[in-house]
Amino acid sequence: MPLDEDKYPVESGRRRFVKGVVGSAALSGLGTGAAAAIGSTTTAPGAGGGVTQYLGIENTDGPAPRGMPLVPLTIENGELKGIWPDTVEDGVGVMDIGGQTYRTSWFQYCGVQTYPGVEPNNDQDNFFRAASDPPYEWQADAPVEGGDKLTVDLFDDYETWGNGIGRSGIGKPAQATWRSDGLSPQETIPVQILRSTRIEEMAGNDDAIGQWLDATTEQGFIAWLGKCTHFCCVPSFKGTEQSAKFGGEDRVYCPCHQSVYDPFSIIQKAFVALPRPEE
Repeated sequence: MPLDEDKYPVESGRRRFVKGVVGSAALSGLGTGAAAAIGSTTTAPGAGGGVTQYLGIENTDGPAPRGMPLVPLTIENGELKGIWPDTVEDGVGVMDIGGQTYRTSWFQYCGVQTYPGVEPNNDQDNFFRAASDPPYEWQADAPVEGGDKLTVDLFDDYETWGNGIGRSGIGKPAQATWRSDGLSPQETIPVQILRSTRIEEMAGNDDAIGQWLDATTEQGFIAWLGKCTHFCCVPSFKGTEQSAKFGGEDRVYCPCHQSVYDPFSIIQKAFVALPRPEE
């Protein structure tokens, strides 16, 4: 293969997707490699390193090794807000919620462990704010700009919304940032938000996942950290039409290497969290 030939197929959508993720990918060289290297290690230098149990949306296809972690949320005066643990133990935020132990170490991979917003005591307001360059026309045309708080009313048409990718009516997504107000783009935590009747139904189930969703979602809203666990790009739900060629049109698709995640399948697994630098 000639050196100047693009090794990624055009139909993957990767060319338009690379913008803004190269820096995070460079930071994340330790992401999956380090986890594999230290395997069964239970502790690591720094804060919060080591094996941690998490809940996330399931990885169903592609090279990603695991799902992306969920971000518990609430609604305050019509504004969407992430829940941040209110107790710190051994440098990690910890909170019992929905029958599970929620830890800030869930987000310590792909370089995010170095971001100020992951520091448990960092002074942030926890509201989800609109991303500056979203992949959705509705969001670009909405009366909010990058950095503005996202509100419930922006998703009023979630039961019918569609953008020509896959099926309409299964949920309305948005790209957001979290615990990053006033920080540089290189320190911004990306989050995806989805409002769906399916989440409302799942939150009513009488099982462990239903109990978790009942406590960590509201009015059909669910959120997860938008960092692909393969190479730390930023996937999206119905964000690119090329996803249909890889079975991801109704799921969360990462154009870098075609990993696919199912936001309607919540799993609980363990991974090796990377240590957060200590002061």
